Amino acid sequence: MINLVILGAGNVATHLARAFSHAEDIKLKQVYNHKPESLIPFKHITATTTDLNQLEKADVYLIVLKDDVISEVAGLLENNDALILHTSGSVPLKALNKFKNHGVFYPVQTFSKKKPVNFREIPICLEANTAENLEFLKGLAEKISNKTYEIDSEQRKALHLAAVFVNNFTNHLYRLGAEICKNNEIPFEILKPLIRETVDKLESLTPREAQTGPALRDDKQTISRHLAMLEPKHQELYKILTQSIQELNGKKL
Repeated sequence: MINLVILGAGNVATHLARAFSHAEDIKLKQVYNHKPESLIPFKHITATTTDLNQLEKADVYLIVLKDDVISEVAGLLENNDALILHTSGSVPLKALNKFKNHGVFYPVQTFSKKKPVNFREIPICLEANTAENLEFLKGLAEKISNKTYEIDSEQRKALHLAAVFVNNFTNHLYRLGAEICKNNEIPFEILKPLIRETVDKLESLTPREAQTGPALRDDKQTISRHLAMLEPKHQELYKILTQSIQELNGKKL
């Protein structure tokens, strides 16, 4: 039985707590957060605390906090023989090098507390300071996921950057598209099949092969009409994306 403590109560921590609480041979002993109200949803799963000095003894401590406080919180933990992990895509392994046993447990997915996920389908990228710890991490990850990858800090940093483009930036564009629909009294639902097909095409095509639209075709009149419909702050974004598509596809500007 592996005893586990999670430090954090945000989106990622919430889903990890749910997954580990149902995993075989895992005992989720405690969840920590400095805000007591954030711990309310965890009370039916396990013990909780707002005091780092009252952490339960465990085999693994999983720091699931925002990047800027990982090193700070890690510095407050006892330097014992437990395996200390963080879940960040951009914080290097060395941020935890004060500990004898440390590593990274990075699930590559977007998480929202109210949206269920199937953790079995989520890739988990792993890194550890020793080969023995890495093997342990693989076993731990396989308790909740069918997809594990050994990724070092530099690769993980690049992967996180790629994830920002394909997830965070695209979702921002969805929001802008939704606002255009709302302002023109159009149901955003009309666009959902298009969004799904855009993603589904990537099962058989590369992103470059899947690219379509006025920028690729260099439809100048359509591009001009679109720009005329946009606010100045969104015109610049439209121009930047159009130029990027054309440059990457060898189009004449």
